Amino acid sequence: MRILLAEDDKDLNKALTWQLTARGYNVDSCGNGEEALYYGKQNIYDIILLDRMLPDREGTEVMTALRQLSVNTPIILITALGLLQDKITGLDLGADDYLVKPFDFEELLARIRCVTRRSLSLNAQPEGNLTYHDITWSPREMCLTGPSGDCLLSRREGDLLESFLHAPGQTLAREMLLLKVWGPDSEVENGNLDNYIHFLRRRLKGIGSALQIKTVWGVGYGLNAPFL
Repeated sequence: MRILLAEDDKDLNKALTWQLTARGYNVDSCGNGEEALYYGKQNIYDIILLDRMLPDREGTEVMTALRQLSVNTPIILITALGLLQDKITGLDLGADDYLVKPFDFEELLARIRCVTRRSLSLNAQPEGNLTYHDITWSPREMCLTGPSGDCLLSRREGDLLESFLHAPGQTLAREMLLLKVWGPDSEVENGNLDNYIHFLRRRLKGIGSALQIKTVWGVGYGLNAPFL
């Protein structure tokens, strides 16, 4: 599970990152609202832990902007503001849960488990398949189906395709794709991503899909449907 942690208290950020990583989570951390929005809109995270009082852009502003971009990643709002009205405001603006500082780490873990269970239940699809425009991807069978046939994908190809399918029409940064597909500890070269993009383009063409993986120079790639 990949977590985005946005917390400007450097000591708390470092401590939470270490503790979550020790429990097996993949954690990307940042310390201000602009970075939180940039990373969050990549739409590659399973959950976002968002401090309310961030510099540059407040946490509730980040959350509102993400929801307007149709990023539905579960968000736990973390804050020192513990009044009832503060909680109501945070939840009404789109938070899935609200955790008041100081808190026990085990409580945070419990809330992460609860929110992600709820999210998986709401977003479950028959057989776990993902459909976008004219393709259907079956992670279980590792099979991609399009208008003129189907094909099997490798694990890397499948992980890359899923990253795009969870954020259709959006440009995903190269760094985000490398983290999502190869993980934070891999010494993968940038050229490997370009190679797999090439492989995936050939797969889409082979099954007759009209979808295109477009290159945004200096940024990354996006899976786009043709203009209708």
